[in-house]
Amino acid sequence: MILARAEQATRRYGDVIALDHVDLEVRAGEMVGLLGPNGAGKSTLLSLLVGMRRPTSGRVELFGGDPRDPVRRRRIGVTPQETGLPPTLRVGEVVDFVSAHYADPVPRAELLGRFGLDDLTRRQTGGMSGGQKRRLAVALAFVGRPQLVFLDEPTTGLDVEARHALWDGIRSFHDEGGTVLLTSHYLEEIEALAHRVVVLGQGRVLADDTVDAVRGVVGVRRVSLDTRDDLPELAGVVGVEQADGRTHLLATDADQLVRDLVRSGVAFSNLEIRPTSLEEAFLTITARGDQPIAA
Repeated sequence: MILARAEQATRRYGDVIALDHVDLEVRAGEMVGLLGPNGAGKSTLLSLLVGMRRPTSGRVELFGGDPRDPVRRRRIGVTPQETGLPPTLRVGEVVDFVSAHYADPVPRAELLGRFGLDDLTRRQTGGMSGGQKRRLAVALAFVGRPQLVFLDEPTTGLDVEARHALWDGIRSFHDEGGTVLLTSHYLEEIEALAHRVVVLGQGRVLADDTVDAVRGVVGVRRVSLDTRDDLPELAGVVGVEQADGRTHLLATDADQLVRDLVRSGVAFSNLEIRPTSLEEAFLTITARGDQPIAA
């Protein structure tokens, strides 16, 4: 079942094209990660799907109808990239206020416990750290027992421990049958959570597939070695970096690269070849600009 859909969705702000004929479907039970650099159109796409903005052209649907329909919007949860909380209200009061908008909300204690906030029930939000506020903002997206949750950069400002706690809460919702569409600049977060990755660049979909498939489409391998020689110009090398005394080459054909290195006479040792990380795949895809990649 398709819960949210964009068909040839375009959104302009004056002369700026934020989204350019984007197609996207989110099906029940999916955990979809939306990746892209700043300005790629991630937040704009979410705003269309939740009914906050309308497309300039094309169509968007939420549960088969208009995303601006309040009946449909009651079935979703949303955490935008920026949120504001009343500073004088206590955490428990904020949860109770949001809960009052739903017929069958998640009990306060259960919700706060799921996101590691149960010891902050009586804390005024104005006295919370930025990370604590962010965790509360994410937790509020789940108050109304939504079928579909949209999370825009959910763990921004969190330390590692808090991020992992939040991941557990999101996974718990998904394990119970919930559907999630999340954006993130933390590529390890997408690897840890998402089963499907959609890469946006310059307002267009560049790739849409599983994490492994996105790596495979890019076709890049990481070749690491130790050498004191200067490397010659090598075909198929799309990136070079030096780290921890080793040379790392990103190559479209690792086998051919090794053969070329041997033929060049470069002295090297401790050769290691492995698949790219999602970060490396992401950077390679977005470096190709507006050329979509068929996964």
